[in-house]
Order: sequence, then C-alpha cells, then structure tokens
Amino acid sequence: CKLIEGPRDLNKVCPMLKCPNTVSMFFCCPGLKVYELNNDLQVFIFHCAHLCGLVTLLYMHLPICKSVLGGGEEPHSLLSVSTGIPLGMFMAILLGGIISQAFGWPFVFYTSGGLGCVFSLLWFVLVYDDPDSHPWIGISEKEYILSTLDQQVSSEERSLPIKSILRSLPFWSICLCSFSHQWLINTLATYTPTYISHMFKVNIRDNGLLSSLPFIVAWIVGLLGGQLADFLLSKNFRFVIVRKTVTFLGQLPPSILIVSLPYLNSNYIITITFLTLACGVAPLSQPGVYVNALDIAPRYSSFLLGASRGFAHMSAVLVPIIGGFLLNQDPEFGWRNMFFLLFAINVFGLIFYLIFGKADVQDWAKERKITRL
Repeated sequence: CKLIEGPRDLNKVCPMLKCPNTVSMFFCCPGLKVYELNNDLQVFIFHCAHLCGLVTLLYMHLPICKSVLGGGEEPHSLLSVSTGIPLGMFMAILLGGIISQAFGWPFVFYTSGGLGCVFSLLWFVLVYDDPDSHPWIGISEKEYILSTLDQQVSSEERSLPIKSILRSLPFWSICLCSFSHQWLINTLATYTPTYISHMFKVNIRDNGLLSSLPFIVAWIVGLLGGQLADFLLSKNFRFVIVRKTVTFLGQLPPSILIVSLPYLNSNYIITITFLTLACGVAPLSQPGVYVNALDIAPRYSSFLLGASRGFAHMSAVLVPIIGGFLLNQDPEFGWRNMFFLLFAINVFGLIFYLIFGKADVQDWAKERKITRL
C-alpha cells in the first residue's frame, strides 16, 4: 500500500520528522556548555539529534514548500516562509535561558519537543494539495491562487539533466555561496551563547536575552530584505545585479564584523552590537542566492533548491566539529582562528558567486519542443 501520496502526505511527514531538529537547537542554549560536556554520550546525542533534524529539514522541507506554494510569486512566498526561522531561533534561545534557570535544562527539551509535535499536528490539519481540496479556504483567495496556477506551464514528465546540472557553474556558485553563508549562520547560532558566556561570565537568563537579540533583528531585516530586492527591481536593475547585490550585503559585512570581535578587548557594548549587526544583516542574502535556483532553472527548481540547501547545510555538521577542535587545541587563540576561518570561507564563496552566478534560464533548463516529421 502507498503510505505517501502527493505533496500533502509528504508535507505531513516532514514536520513530524523535523521535531528532533527543534529539540537539538536547544543544545545551543545558554544553559548548556556544548563543548565542555564531560559525558561522551551527551556529545554523541547532540550530534545525532542535530544531524537527524538537519537532514529532514533541508532535504525534504524546502523543496516541498516550493511545490505547495508554486505560482509566479514563488520567490516572495519562499522568502515569507523562511523569515520564520530567525524568529524561531530568537524564541528558542530566549526562552531556553529562562526555562533552564527556572526549571532546569531538561525542561528545555520537554518544551521544545512538545511545541514541535503541536505544530506538526496543526500542519496535518491545515495543509492540502491544492485549493480545490481545502475545506476552509476563502472564495477570493481560492480564485486568486487558481488564476496564478493557470498561468503556469503544464508540468509534463521530464528527465532530470543531472550531467548538465553537475557541469553548471551557476549552480555550483549557488551551492558554494549558500554553504559559506550557512557557515556564518551556523557559527552564530551555535557559538553566540558560548562566546558571550566566555567573554562576560553572565548568568544563564541574561545570556539567553543577549544571545537572542541578534535573531530578532535578523527576523526584522529578513522581512525588509525582500522589499529591498523589489525596490531595486522596480528601478529596472537586472535580476542578476539584484541577486548579487543583496547577497553581497548579507555576506561580507557580517563576516567583517565577526572577524573583528577578538580585537575589541572584551568591550561589552561593542561586542554585543557587532554580534547583533552581524546576525541582523545576514538575512539580506535570502532574496539573493537562496532563491537564485528559481531564476536559472524554473523547471527543476525543487530539485535544485533541495540539492543546494542540502550542500549548504553540511556546514551545520562541520561547524561544531571544527569549532570545537580549534577551541580545544588553542583556548587562547581558538576564537580568533575560528572567526578567521569563517571570514575566509565566506569571502571565497561570495567571490565565486559574484563571478559565476547567473539569473537567466540556463540552456539545459529550457523547454525543448520536439518536431515530428
């Protein structure tokens, strides 16, 4: 028998499998010193839970969101969905510090796991394949979505041009730039509480508050990033210029701010300001490199989004391993070395994207009409 039939059933499975990722995020909360754990089992569980949630979230969720959203407004829809990520991180870190101090760190996991299951149940009830099958959709909304879908080209069966994709420099520029940007994001998400605790010795609750500030700013900037891209497009800037401009703004300035942290001489206000600005500006890349796959190959955008995001989020596995190694090997200069590595990776990925990134449909992604004699 078929357990999964169509996008709706697959969409129902994804949030449930995503719950471990929700739980694993709280290992990064201020109440836990992730790389000072004395129990090897705890470290093992951390990596397993994080990897489990990572694979589920990235390889399944985003391409499926694209398949459900569809339509000519795909980039805007994907951006509106992805802006919830920093808001969730803000709530997780803020409440993680408060709950950990008030009730103990185990309750952080109970709360996060419970919320993940609740949202999964809501997803089961509210998500449907199409407007026609949705029982509660409004008439005007239904007509708008159907009119948008009517403008799409029919999706006949077609083979995936794997060889052409693997030889495509624009595709690899998206992968490498996304990887370098996610290295930045994962470093901030994983090490912000640890760095603040190391530098300023604050308690768990205050650490949670300070560590969460950058992510609420990131949420606000993420909402404005799409508006900036729309403004540039309204001024008749080319798509490729807009994509590269917002990617540049979301990648280079945060890297410069982070690599400057070791030279601030433990200045409390400037350090928190730099961390907040670095994390806050980073989401400007969302309307750039992260939706670029929709430009170069609309017919295969679901696959390209999944592949590029999957490649990018390998950094979520590498950042804790390499960061922990650098800090353990050289406690005095470990932070500096980690931040310099972040800067080098981001500059390399950004330069590669600026040189080889494109925003026009590639030849291998164009629809070919077969003429029969």
